[in-house]
Amino acid sequence: MPIGVCNIQGMFDDYLFIMIYFIASVFQTLNHSILSTFRKNPSGQSGSVVNRKLTLAANNMHYFHCCNSPIAMFMCSEKQRIIWGYKILFLDVLFPLDVKKIIYVDADQVIRGDLTELWNLDLEGAPYGYTPFCDSRKDTLGYQFWRQGFWKNHLRGKPYHISALYVVDLERFRRDLVGDKLRATYQQLSADPNSLANLDQDLPNYSQHDVRIFSLPQRWLWCESWCSDETKSEAMTIDLCNNPEHKEAKISMAKRIISGDLFEESWEELDAEVEKYNQEFLSSRED
Repeated sequence: MPIGVCNIQGMFDDYLFIMIYFIASVFQTLNHSILSTFRKNPSGQSGSVVNRKLTLAANNMHYFHCCNSPIAMFMCSEKQRIIWGYKILFLDVLFPLDVKKIIYVDADQVIRGDLTELWNLDLEGAPYGYTPFCDSRKDTLGYQFWRQGFWKNHLRGKPYHISALYVVDLERFRRDLVGDKLRATYQQLSADPNSLANLDQDLPNYSQHDVRIFSLPQRWLWCESWCSDETKSEAMTIDLCNNPEHKEAKISMAKRIISGDLFEESWEELDAEVEKYNQEFLSSRED
């Protein structure tokens, strides 16, 4: 049975295909086939290279899927929020019924561990599993808004989870009508422009008292902004998340973080592989 890995393309078109290559390269180390699903079919030169690289990845099947929000939903006009909405609001109808489970991975994330372990993880009856935010980097704890005020009172001791990676039991998600519950909560809250600032994270975390989240072990997602350097070696995935204290370009961050003894190939080595495929693509077009 293939492992279903889902990604949503849209915001980082200029270099998303490089991120996909990084993930696809790691997939080649798995002993299982991969079913990769992308919400949007990349077009143009970069899209053609993406298709080629994904096809070359060992035992990898992939398809591109487009869908639109139901008219009845409170509509968003901001592209980022639309993309966030697809990550959480339509999981029950976005995939064919024979797809029983999916793993969502952000485009700016690097896989170090075996996703088979996450795929086979017992969610203990929850429809999905997310990783709680790290709290081991002490100098950024002050930016974790869920530790105080409204969120602290609402969560009542439950953790606030990051949405960069999660696993969904689609059978239970559909059976328990989780999609309907999330959409109803979204309709209730989204009329207020000040609510759900981080839609794809805030909605499942807000809904925890009605729709339980299985908290994945912390090692499943390491992010430099929130996690200590000492815990990086344990990380199954590394997310190139934004730092609340300063801005840094994703490519610069990737070159800096994805290097050293923890990685079989550095970012720059994999970037060179991408350029090779890119040049081959250009040569084939000239022929």
